[in-house]
Amino acid sequence: MPSTSFYQDPQTVSPFRPGALVIATLTNPREKFWGAILQLSSEGLSLRGVDVAGFDDLASQVKSGEPFTSGVVFFPMHRVERMELDLPEGNLLSLAQRFAEKTGQDPAPLLVSEFLGSAGGKGGGEKER
Repeated sequence: MPSTSFYQDPQTVSPFRPGALVIATLTNPREKFWGAILQLSSEGLSLRGVDVAGFDDLASQVKSGEPFTSGVVFFPMHRVERMELDLPEGNLLSLAQRFAEKTGQDPAPLLVSEFLGSAGGKGGGEKER
């Protein structure tokens, strides 16, 4: 492992990069949104996904063979209270894992393919299965 001097800029990789699967908690009104980051900037957050309350409906639609439909939304940064990677916690599956379990499909390519192409690749919240 190379040593990083105080005076050198370490190579940083943001976990909140385009393609990462996240859960965003928003204010005014308070809501939670699950999806893939399309863009994150000081102006705001662009995601493709669904309100967490509609997650099960989306998974059911995809499982029944209906076309994949999720919104592309922009939230101004003043509305973003918190954003976390969609990762499993203990015995609790991540939403991406739950989606894959219910539908047999990986949600990351479905969420980013039209906007990031293969550049979205493996999102930060995506786990190998």
